[in-house]
Amino acid sequence: MSARSALSVRRFDVSDIPDQTGKTILITGANNGLGLHAATALAGAGARIVLACRNQTTGRAALDAVRARSQQRGSDADHRLIQLDLADLASVRDAGKAALDAAPALDVLINNAGLMAVPFGRTADGFEMQIGTNHLGHFALTDALLPALLATPAPRVVTLSSIAHRGARMDTDDFAFEHRRYDRMGAYGQSKLANLLFAGELARRAETAGAPLTSVAAHPGVAATNLFDEFAPPIPGAKPILHAGLRVVGNSESRGALSQLYAATMPDVRNGDYLGPTLLFGTRGPVRRSPRSRSAQDENLARRLWERSVELTGADYAALDGR
Repeated sequence: MSARSALSVRRFDVSDIPDQTGKTILITGANNGLGLHAATALAGAGARIVLACRNQTTGRAALDAVRARSQQRGSDADHRLIQLDLADLASVRDAGKAALDAAPALDVLINNAGLMAVPFGRTADGFEMQIGTNHLGHFALTDALLPALLATPAPRVVTLSSIAHRGARMDTDDFAFEHRRYDRMGAYGQSKLANLLFAGELARRAETAGAPLTSVAAHPGVAATNLFDEFAPPIPGAKPILHAGLRVVGNSESRGALSQLYAATMPDVRNGDYLGPTLLFGTRGPVRRSPRSRSAQDENLARRLWERSVELTGADYAALDGR
């Protein structure tokens, strides 16, 4: 393991999470998959969790699971559930207001929710569905929550990317695929490249502004989550077989959540880090500092993406500069 990729805990697990008592953590998409595993693990470490979910039925079930895990610890943290549809900027703005009411001081934001390889569609605001949900929705939400984040002494923003960002092509002038043939995995890769570029640019802008905020990206490797359900053939039993295969070559859901848990809690995390498994081309293994593609390191591309995202969403990150 190289010094560049080394972390303080070589085989990080949930038991290594430092005490989170007194901290408030908001997780998007906390109603299932990686988000739910992260929410219950963090509640078990003492944190207060705000679950931001589109589906309120599964969100309530997740809230019950978080409360049960918290009670096992003996914590009386006031966990909350708020409505969030990342594919609708009006919903994002409403969620931001609801989150500020529920948590005027926020220690960690985990931008976890996402779509993968869905058929072509548009968000309520006309964006291509994957870039609109995975990147632009989180871009606007992070801006809305900056006042709460900056009200704490060492806030973190953790944004979920993917090894699918490798080889992805970013076209900041054609997010909507109006001049390109739509490709489901190509669009997903673009959105995950956007997540990684956003995390890096936020880290640089926070540092330039002298803000105490740490921005980190993470990826789960190949984790057996419901994101892969789009690839299952429409026959009985196909999804369980697919998930079993994914666990063989990649990670379980619980192990896939470890990267974002490390990013959210561990003291050796650095501003601008990208954390995730690195074995078998990044599909599995313990959490490390992970390599990123040349495009993901392109600061000019990151600035263009940021400027385009401001133009499309109206989120200007004024709070970073104290405006």
